[in-house]
Amino acid sequence: MPALERIMPVAGAPCWVNLMARDLHAAQSFYTEVMDWEFRASNLGSNFSVAMAHGEPVAGIGACSPGGPTAVWTPSFAVRDADETADRVRERGATLAIGPLKLGAGRAAFAADRDGAVFGFWEGPALAWAVGRGSAPARLDLQTRHAFEAAIFYAEVFDWAQQPGGCTVEYAQDHVLVQLAGHTVATLHGGGIETAPDPKIRPRWIVDFHVQDSKKAAAAAIAAGGESSPVPSLAGPAKDAFVVRDPDGSLFTVSDD
Repeated sequence: MPALERIMPVAGAPCWVNLMARDLHAAQSFYTEVMDWEFRASNLGSNFSVAMAHGEPVAGIGACSPGGPTAVWTPSFAVRDADETADRVRERGATLAIGPLKLGAGRAAFAADRDGAVFGFWEGPALAWAVGRGSAPARLDLQTRHAFEAAIFYAEVFDWAQQPGGCTVEYAQDHVLVQLAGHTVATLHGGGIETAPDPKIRPRWIVDFHVQDSKKAAAAAIAAGGESSPVPSLAGPAKDAFVVRDPDGSLFTVSDD
């Protein structure tokens, strides 16, 4: 099997999404049933696999250690220097959970922002992958208590709007758009500029995958031991998007192409 193409990603941009599952084989079976993914070995060892759709990489699924953290879909962002980024995370009152540590051809770390949303960062070459294009997730959304405070945190950690050719930030009424070359790569949702943080929101990054038939995928998730429900909207439940929880409790969304 040919090696997957690797590139040097743009610093500050999302470069991958990953799930650490309690049972790797069970997780692979679930996502095969629901998402019709295939899996191939990675260069990170037998406990890590790459999900493939139509011959292109989608995401990574690995096995977490017993007693490890709750399984969650986690986006990773490319950085030039993992140690420097780790220092920025700590200096801004967030939590560095793992790393930076050597992993394959690069260095990885995982952290939680000041509100508890988990994210990762990666120094080194990455698979040719871009949010909203090809087989990659359609969207990365940060659900947080205050979008603009979160935007300041992530902009300082990842140098958004500071590097030529890097990510830019656009502020809207109640959300923030992170863009790369005019293409939205992440959206931060929460309170507006003059609104108080919403205590009812559980901060987390949500990964949305495009599927041909979201209703079919939602039904398959239930049949495979997970849960699903329509994504709520101001006009009522959305007909073409569903929130899915896998048997480990990991949450993601699916929406129609």
